Amino acid sequence: MRNGPDGTRTGLAAVSTALLAMSRHLEVRDVLKTIVVSARELLDAEYAALGVPDDHGGFAQFVVDGISEEQWRRIGPLPRQHGILAAMLHQDTPERLADVRRDPRFGGWPAAHPDMSDFLGLPIRDGEETLGALFLANKRGARPAEEEGGFTEEDESLLGILAQHAAIALTNARLYERSRELTIAEERSRLAHELHDAVSQKLFSLRLTAQAATALVDRDPARAKEELHQVTALAAEAADELRAAVVELRPTALDEDGLVATLRNQVKVLDRAHGAHVTFLCDGVRALPASQEEALLRVSQEALHNALRHSGADRVAVTLSRTPGGGALLKVVDSGSGFDPQAVRKAGRHLGLVSMRDRASGAGGRLTVQSAPGAGTTIEMEVPGG
Repeated sequence: MRNGPDGTRTGLAAVSTALLAMSRHLEVRDVLKTIVVSARELLDAEYAALGVPDDHGGFAQFVVDGISEEQWRRIGPLPRQHGILAAMLHQDTPERLADVRRDPRFGGWPAAHPDMSDFLGLPIRDGEETLGALFLANKRGARPAEEEGGFTEEDESLLGILAQHAAIALTNARLYERSRELTIAEERSRLAHELHDAVSQKLFSLRLTAQAATALVDRDPARAKEELHQVTALAAEAADELRAAVVELRPTALDEDGLVATLRNQVKVLDRAHGAHVTFLCDGVRALPASQEEALLRVSQEALHNALRHSGADRVAVTLSRTPGGGALLKVVDSGSGFDPQAVRKAGRHLGLVSMRDRASGAGGRLTVQSAPGAGTTIEMEVPGG
C-alpha cells in the first residue's frame, strides 16, 4: 500500500472512501453503480463492470463505468455468461491476466466494444451464493521502468476487500427492497379494505334510498323525486370513491416519470375525485435518489389520504420545493379540522404519523407536523438530496 507525499497511507484512505460511499445507498441499482465507480477509481483502471447473473445464462443487471452511454448503446445486448465472465461466476478465486485477449477462454467482443488488455476480476459472494462478478480492465498510471504493466497483487488484495464489503452492501440493499415491497403490499391491502368499506357504505345507502323512492313514487311523487336526486348524488359519490381508490391502488409511475410528474398526476386525479380542491406546485426540484423520491411520494400519499378522508378539508395544497442544499421540501397543507398531535400520540391513534416519520428517517430526512383543533394540518418532509 503506497504512502502519499504527506506520509498517509493513500490506499487505506481510498478503501475507506469507497466503503463509505457504498454504505450510503439502499437501492440495489445505486449500490451496483457505486461499487463499480469505487473499484475503478480505487485501482486506477480505465474500465470497470459488475454483472449480476440471472437464472438463464445471462445477466439480470450489468453496470459499467468508463464507457459512455452512447458507446454502451452501440455495443448492443447484455453479454452472456461465457468465457472469462462465466469463470468469475463459477470460481472462488480472483483472475488476474496480463492480456485477456490471449486467454484461451476469450471469445472476442462486439464491434463497438473498446479494446482491453490487462484484466482483474473476482466474484462477489455471500456465503455459497454468488451475487455478481466484478471486472476491471486497462490499469492506468505511471510505473517504474522495472515494473511490468497491469494489475498487481496489491490491486488484487484491495479489490478483495472491496468485494467483501460490496457483498454486505448488496445483501442489505436486497433486504431493503424486499421490505419495501412488503410495505407496499401492506399499503395496497389497507387501501383495498378502505375501498371495500367506503364503496359498500355508499352502495348500501344508495339501495335504501332507491327503495324509498320506489315506495313513494305512487303516493308522494314530490318526495320520490327528492329521493331520486339523492340516489344520483350517492351514485356520484360512490364513483368518486371508487376512482380515487383505484388510482391509489394502481402501481405508480415513479420509475418512469419521476417524482414531480407522478405527484402532479395523482393530485389531478384526487382533485377530480373529491369535493375538496387539491393543488400541486413544484419549484425547481431536480431528480433525487430513488429511495428519497419513494419516501416523499409515500408520505404525500399518506398526508393526502388523511386530509381527504378524515379532516373534512375543502382545500389541500401540495408543494415541492428545492432547498438551498440541493435537497427537497414537501409540504401538504389542509384546511381541515386539525388535531392535537400530543393527544393523538397519547391515545395511540397516529393517523399514519409513525409510518411517515419512519419513511422520512429511512430516507435520511426529517418530518414535522403542525396542527391544532380547528386550525388545519401542515405536514413537512425535508430530504438532503444526493
